[in-house]
Formats: sequence, C-alpha cells, structure tokens
Amino acid sequence: MIERIHLSLIREVDRRGSLTAAADVLCLTQSALSHTVKKLEQQLGTPVWTREGRALRLTQAGRYLLALAERVLPQLEHAERLMHEYARGERGTLRIGMECHPCYQWLLKVVDPYLAAWPEVDVDVKQRFQFGGLKALHGYEIDLLVTPDPLFKPGLRFVPVFDYEQVLVVGSSHPLAGRSHAEPADLSDDVLITYPVDVERLDIYNQFFLPAGCAPRQRKTIETTDIMLQMVASGRGVAALPRWLVDEYAGRMAVAPVRLGHEGVFKQIFLGTREVDAGTAYLEAFVEIARQA
Repeated sequence: MIERIHLSLIREVDRRGSLTAAADVLCLTQSALSHTVKKLEQQLGTPVWTREGRALRLTQAGRYLLALAERVLPQLEHAERLMHEYARGERGTLRIGMECHPCYQWLLKVVDPYLAAWPEVDVDVKQRFQFGGLKALHGYEIDLLVTPDPLFKPGLRFVPVFDYEQVLVVGSSHPLAGRSHAEPADLSDDVLITYPVDVERLDIYNQFFLPAGCAPRQRKTIETTDIMLQMVASGRGVAALPRWLVDEYAGRMAVAPVRLGHEGVFKQIFLGTREVDAGTAYLEAFVEIARQA
C-alpha cells in the first residue's frame, strides 16, 4: 500500500538529491529511509530509483509517484494547516496570488476594509513575475488568484470583479499626447516598456500589435510600476497600463493616457478560487468586498 511517508520521501529525495539529505528533512536515519524504499519497491514489484554512481534517477514508476506526491501532499498539508487553525479557534491566512501586476494599488483598497471586517484572518500576497497562478491555485499554494486572463478549467471558478480599459501611456511631450487614439504603426519607432512577463501574455501585443502585423522598435522590461511611469515621463519609452491607474499617476507625473486603436482595448479582472472552497465565509467575503471596491 502506498502511504504518505512514501510520497514524502520520494518528493524530498527529488528535491534534495540524496537519501542522506532527504533523511535529515524527514527526521529519519538513512538506513530507515533506505529500508522504507526497499519495502515499497517489494510491495510494488518494481524499482522506484536506479543508481548512477552516487546519484539516484527515478524510474518511470518513480516519476509517476513523484507526480502523485506533488498533487496530493500540498492538499494534505493545506488540510492540516486548516485543522490546526480550527483547533486554535483561528480562521488562518488568505493567500492571494497576483497575475495582474498593476492591480496592486487596487488590491490595497480591498485589503484594508477586509482586514477590518475579518480581524481573525491574515492576508499574504504573492506577486512574482514568473508566478504560475493556475498551478499554484490547483496545488493549494494560494487560495485566491487575481488575473485578467482566466482559464476556465474543472475544479476552478472565476468571478469578474471589475472592467477596465488598457491604454497607452506616453510622456506629456510625446507626439501622441493629446491624440484621441494611437494606431500600431504610430509606435514603430518607440521603445515599449513592459513588466517582465512573456510577450504572449501582454494584451498590447495580442490585441494591438499582432493583429496589425506591427511591433515597437524595442521592448524593455521593468518590474516596478512607479519606475516604469517615471521612465515614460522622462521620454525613455511608452507603456500600456489600465486607464484607472494612469489617471491616478497623471496628477503627479507628466504622463497621459491614449486609447489603443479607435475602439480601444477592454479587459476584466477576475478572482479565481477552487470549487471545493465554495461557501468558505472569509473567502466569499473577500470576493464580495472586491466587487464593491
């Protein structure tokens, strides 16, 4: 029978690279760990690892068990955390993943009233630019995902919370400042400043440049919204951001919004959760406050 300890040791050996290191993490002796592996292989009737010198390489059966461990163990660990929180009379931490990088300022407006309404709940935000939101939501690394690009898959649900327009941001002295809209060809000599994400995930490429068969002269990446807008204000390039965010900065920086194309580029922000968490009071409360913000 495959037990939790079997999945844990396979995961840790894969992470640490050796039985010795895995044994330390699992608080086992190396001999006890080796005995557990040998007993598992006898029960399964197939080896889990093969040795290549001092290195261990997973067999096909071992790779399957590793994939199983990466699916099952995070869910068990999540359940244990919840049980400990219930036992202590706490509701725990709401873990939020951000795939909408300029939405951080909006999120702050949601978190403040939420914390006031739910004093037993803490909030943690993950905002990494290579962040795999769907995988993290499926894997119980986060509880809620903020994204403009939902993927409606079994087990997940996405609720729209607000609409916005994606606009071009230019410096006040840029030739396009004051224009009603910009066409793709207008930016052929410009430097486009974006967040460091894949081009395939940038709306200005998918909905503006690519349909017209155009591209900017150069693309630069910057992680921080403030620095990005300072670069735009100083004439170092242009950017594409939500209109509501540009309007906030326009009062204190020399930047201006310009519509992307005659019709504009419009998007929605969604909050993604797991279907199994439906009805969780403090999670549903966050979604409702977000829709009102």
